[in-house]
Amino acid sequence: MKFLRAIVHNIKLQGHTVWLCARDKDLGWPLRVFALAIAGYALSPIDLIPDFIPVIGMLDDAILIPFGIWLFCRLVPPEIYARNLQLAEAASSRPVSKGAASIVILIWIAALIVLAHYAGLLRNF
Repeated sequence: MKFLRAIVHNIKLQGHTVWLCARDKDLGWPLRVFALAIAGYALSPIDLIPDFIPVIGMLDDAILIPFGIWLFCRLVPPEIYARNLQLAEAASSRPVSKGAASIVILIWIAALIVLAHYAGLLRNF
């Protein structure tokens, strides 16, 4: 289980680093666009193979995103990547506010209830 957590943490860290590089003014615009494409694909609900297809649906994300990050790491100057990697590592060690996360979740639940009410799904309430 620790091994899997380390892999997930590393992918998140590398993804955050790519995002920070995309915002770095010292990086040329073609690489910045490539970094935004990687981040956009990682966050996009639209995939080459839809996620609802068992196993294969998740496979494109599991292959394409790490490959894009690997290719980006090969293309970006090492000093720019190292600088942004340090920023991403610092951000990953910040404490997480569970209270704030709870408030955000409650707001989403309230919004869904209001939406369901106005859509007529909650006629008895």
